[in-house]
Amino acid sequence: MMFLKVPFAEKEEAKALGARWNSERKSWYVPDGKDTGAFERWLPPGGADFVPAVAKPSLKSRPVMTDSYAGKPVIGRFYIELQHDCDPFVVCPVCAPRLASSGWQAHYEDVAKMLKPLRPA
Repeated sequence: MMFLKVPFAEKEEAKALGARWNSERKSWYVPDGKDTGAFERWLPPGGADFVPAVAKPSLKSRPVMTDSYAGKPVIGRFYIELQHDCDPFVVCPVCAPRLASSGWQAHYEDVAKMLKPLRPA
């Protein structure tokens, strides 16, 4: 795979010649086995050795909720780390005592009661 430096205005031309887009590297490239002669003007100064860095993940792809003001991960007040890999919304004999002593279970039940009228029957 040979990466290219294609200006945005010329992307359609590169695509028509057979260049492909690498979304991880955010760069156009010539697929293996394709003649590179038509792409000479877009070859970077490093030539075939040039490999763009992996792009930083966009905010859209982050699975963690963040505080929009500070950009810090938001963890609930009753969050506790469970050493057992289970679903805290399903009763688990290993985790139940820890959840009950933390106050998590009582608050979960309070929220479930508030949401019950909103759920379709």
